[in-house]
Amino acid sequence: MANMTRRSVITAGAAAAGAAMNPALLLAGDLAGDNAARPVRVGGDATQPGGSAAEDAAPGVGESGNSARMRLLVNGRENALELDRRTTVLDALREHLLLTGTKKGCDQGQCGACTVLIRGERVLSCLTLAVAVQGAPIDTIEGLSPVGGPLHPMQQAFIDQDAFQCGYCTPGQILSAVACVKEGHAHTDADIRESMSGNLCRCAAYPNIVAAIKQARGSMGSA
Repeated sequence: MANMTRRSVITAGAAAAGAAMNPALLLAGDLAGDNAARPVRVGGDATQPGGSAAEDAAPGVGESGNSARMRLLVNGRENALELDRRTTVLDALREHLLLTGTKKGCDQGQCGACTVLIRGERVLSCLTLAVAVQGAPIDTIEGLSPVGGPLHPMQQAFIDQDAFQCGYCTPGQILSAVACVKEGHAHTDADIRESMSGNLCRCAAYPNIVAAIKQARGSMGSA
């Protein structure tokens, strides 16, 4: 006991706490020889320290077993990518295709900032896996109007009606508004508010957004 130091006491205590918090690892302390300090995983092959050979051979996160080659059709252009199968459309657009107009807001499908159009329908890109929409046409705010050409009627209406303040939610608002008109939900103010209720604006520009949709529907036509 006289040889115990503060460092050795802390080290021994940390080791004991770690073993207590991880019951899946048992230290075979009663075994003699090299096996005395080799962990055996409960539920695995008891003859294989640390678990079964199948577990040890399984690919982990980020390894080739989790990636897949896929083709995403974005704004009329086909893009060949190799992505983790868990990559969302939002992250594929922003991180891999560098189309940052689509915004990451809550990342939980609650705010609508990540709205894109897939097959012409509104989709929350933060909740949609890229691998699930291969070959489907994806439209983002960057593809709504040609580079150097006139703005889409909805984009122009948002400018004319001052339907934004900070602008962070605006790309998602505009794409959702385009779908609102095309779906035939822009006949009355109440219809517009209901149809756009999934897109939040923390700057509270809602009256101006309604006005912009009413302006654009004449140029776009509604169902």
